[in-house]
Amino acid sequence: MAPDSAYFNSWSEAYRRPFGAIQIGKSIFMAIDVRFAHVLRVELAIQKDGSGFEYVEMFQDGEDPIKYRIKYVTEGASGLYFYHFRITCQTDSGTRLYYYGKQADHCGGAGQLLDDPGAVSQYQLTCYAYSDPAPEWYTHGIIYHIFIDRFNNGNAFHRISNPKKNSFIYATEDDDPYYIRDSKGHIVRWDFFGGNLKGIIDKLHELHQFGVTILYLSPIFEASSNHRYNTADFTKIDPMIGDRPIFEKLIKKAKRLNIRIILDGVFNHVGADSVYFNRFGTYGNGGAYNDTRSAYYNWFTFHHYPDSYDSWWAVDDLPTVKKDLPAYRHFIFDSDQSIVSQWTEAGIGGWRLDVADELPDDFIAGIRRAVDRHSNGNDRKVLIGEVWEDASNKIAYGKRRHYLEGGMLHGAMNYPVRHLIIDLIEQRISARSAARQLLTLKSNYPPEAFNAAMNNIGSHDTERILTVFNGNEEKLKLAIWLLMTLPGVPCIYYGDEAGLTGGKDPENRRFYPWGRENQRIKQIYYQAAQARRHDLNLQSGDFLPFSIGDLFGFVRFRSQEYWTMLLLNPTSIEQPVHWDERFDETGGSRLLEAMRLFLPVGLSLAPCSLRVICNNS
Repeated sequence: MAPDSAYFNSWSEAYRRPFGAIQIGKSIFMAIDVRFAHVLRVELAIQKDGSGFEYVEMFQDGEDPIKYRIKYVTEGASGLYFYHFRITCQTDSGTRLYYYGKQADHCGGAGQLLDDPGAVSQYQLTCYAYSDPAPEWYTHGIIYHIFIDRFNNGNAFHRISNPKKNSFIYATEDDDPYYIRDSKGHIVRWDFFGGNLKGIIDKLHELHQFGVTILYLSPIFEASSNHRYNTADFTKIDPMIGDRPIFEKLIKKAKRLNIRIILDGVFNHVGADSVYFNRFGTYGNGGAYNDTRSAYYNWFTFHHYPDSYDSWWAVDDLPTVKKDLPAYRHFIFDSDQSIVSQWTEAGIGGWRLDVADELPDDFIAGIRRAVDRHSNGNDRKVLIGEVWEDASNKIAYGKRRHYLEGGMLHGAMNYPVRHLIIDLIEQRISARSAARQLLTLKSNYPPEAFNAAMNNIGSHDTERILTVFNGNEEKLKLAIWLLMTLPGVPCIYYGDEAGLTGGKDPENRRFYPWGRENQRIKQIYYQAAQARRHDLNLQSGDFLPFSIGDLFGFVRFRSQEYWTMLLLNPTSIEQPVHWDERFDETGGSRLLEAMRLFLPVGLSLAPCSLRVICNNS
């Protein structure tokens, strides 16, 4: 370490232990190396989220005079701590303060020394209430996300069941989706292909053979749209896709193949065309829009009755519901006859909560309690939330969220990893930056939540992954293998494995190309899925990323004897593997050093390629 310098690494157990998030009430050890001529005081500057700073003096190590140590005990309710270090020195011109915080990329690990307190980026310490693991069937599984209208029609001759008024049906299943909008951009004719639950039942064996163990379905409840996020009636399955007996048949047949069903819970808003709001009179004379005496009137916030009301992102087709209203909570989760209880009792594996940012923490906690009431030792349920950012420190509507600290979400959709995968492969970030970002997520999330993240490289809200890479199948292969091997639960968006392309909605919602699949891409997905299904290291192993120049790598390990390593070359030139030049962000791992023996002599990676090396001895 150079003169007049300091060093701390939040990922190295020599400087902070234990690694990552801890249970509230536990203590954490921290140490920092300080090399200045005249050190007067070294302090840990730490604050509980929402509180002021506490400055705690650190004490010099008797055997190592440049090292200052402290053991800090967390206390109170679960939540976040933020911290940096303050160093007071004596100089010829008087007393001077220095500060040590995160690097400019805002990742953890080794930081930087600054003399401007306003420039300090603080480290995060996540304190969770208790260990809250997701069910093993979920964390060890592979998810397949089905947009029901666009997957498969199981009716004879592909007949459309119960077509809706004021809509249109495509002439063929390979037509491109298209919206008919009015002058204000509102959709005035919803379009349908006719995918249904029977169609999913017909493909269960094929999905099982592919390696799928979990089906995440787009909303199944009655609605006027093809996506059904504008719920019309939570108690009924949309007649275009089936009915309760068909749904129960799907659950029963899927269970025989050890496939679970996750439903999409859309509880922040309903449809304007619904039994609850009934703006268009579809459901008779009742509903909040038509009658201030309606049982549903108090569910909504009207500014000028009836035409001005709160809606999701000002989309008037999606009036938002008051989540703090006891009557609504009773209806959704807080009774044995609630919506969550009714459908969970039917035998599903759990729920994915739409726009979790819009749901108060105690609302999510209430849903979790309802879900847990239907869990048992052999059939535990899962609750996942849609969050687009780091879910450990998310702020929504001015409030810190506590999704992952116990008793709420088991995990969140992992859009940060999707962005990272794309940026790494497109070389918008370096291999080292990718390793640092992944370690930051690992250290921010409670371990169980990190392993329960729903990883994806595409969804109904994003461009198709093959389109992102402009049709480059070599880049796609890298993304697929990262999806299947990184920590978290891989989720395949229907049709990605068949080579579907498309930009954002509606292009990303084309009908599955049955009989016209890209077999090369399908085989890549299959091989990666099988690796995930049969390699326990990839299902439950710990995670250590690293970089070697432009090469990105990581190891998933259960012990020093059982591990799987992936090396990836995102560049357009061949890259030799100079193992001695690897950069381990944790400050040095014995495990990585031991792996040297398993690397082929003279190993190099071709352009845009990867290599998987396993040791299960």
